[in-house]
Amino acid sequence: MENGTEVTEFILVGLTNDPKLQIPLFLVFSLIYFITLAGNLGMMVLILMDSRLHTPMYFFLSSLSLVDFGYSTAVTPKVMAGLLTGDKVMSYNACVTQFFFFVAFITAESFLLASMAYDRYAAVCKPLHYTTIMTTGVCARLVIGCYICGFLNASIHTGNIFSLSFCRANVVDHFFCDAPPLLALSCSDNYISEMVIFLVVGLNDFFSVLVILISYRFIFITILRMHVSEGRQKAFSTCASHLTAVSIFYGTGTFMYLQPSSSHSMDTDKMASMFYTMVIPMLNPVVYSMRNKEVTSAFKKTVEKAKSFIGFIF
Repeated sequence: MENGTEVTEFILVGLTNDPKLQIPLFLVFSLIYFITLAGNLGMMVLILMDSRLHTPMYFFLSSLSLVDFGYSTAVTPKVMAGLLTGDKVMSYNACVTQFFFFVAFITAESFLLASMAYDRYAAVCKPLHYTTIMTTGVCARLVIGCYICGFLNASIHTGNIFSLSFCRANVVDHFFCDAPPLLALSCSDNYISEMVIFLVVGLNDFFSVLVILISYRFIFITILRMHVSEGRQKAFSTCASHLTAVSIFYGTGTFMYLQPSSSHSMDTDKMASMFYTMVIPMLNPVVYSMRNKEVTSAFKKTVEKAKSFIGFIF
């Protein structure tokens, strides 16, 4: 493939060219991003501060909050700046950087969700051996492995996309640098690049989904064998949040990337991407904190400490 250096900057079309919608959209995305930051960073701080949450499940959850914060931050601030100032120009290097970190954090999230499924399998199916299976070392290696896979995958996709020649135009019909609109701009033969994306994304998703499906197969068998309804309810409740997050994440991702470029509608992709890059990172802390007594209790305890500290000062 040729190394296309003809383009030095890209112009992002964004979500809308209507001036009347830009300020309302800026306010909406600002609110979403604020909730995303507060939810994910707050979850990380909460888990760090409360010793009752120093368990494998919450260790993975804090890592999930970090990657949600990461890929949301890779995309949303630039979108907000474009809506506020009207500046839609992004340099070639900035586009490469945004694409790299977005792919890295998204891939890390998919493997984290698989690791969390294995953790739930160990908790439900092997409760007596849980502490010996999910040791601190095992958890740390799983999380580090997720990040290694994420950055390795990002390197492959970034090299694959940006080795193409962009000599047709530099107008990206999207609100951030993503694979489908960049492929549409290329004047190189995209067949190999599309196959690389399809195969790498397909293999990553296949492995992650396979781990999740096998884990939940054993979880459901174990739950059905339980004779006490209270035990069943507790087991289901510990898995419900994770299943919800998995369904949202993989449902949107499959729709976005596992289809040929000829069937892509950019308007549809923009809506799916907006949900993928902005809404999911905002929802995950909500999903994992709803009906979670441990998180709720830790939050109340932290608020009480903060009130006491403020009262002591004043």
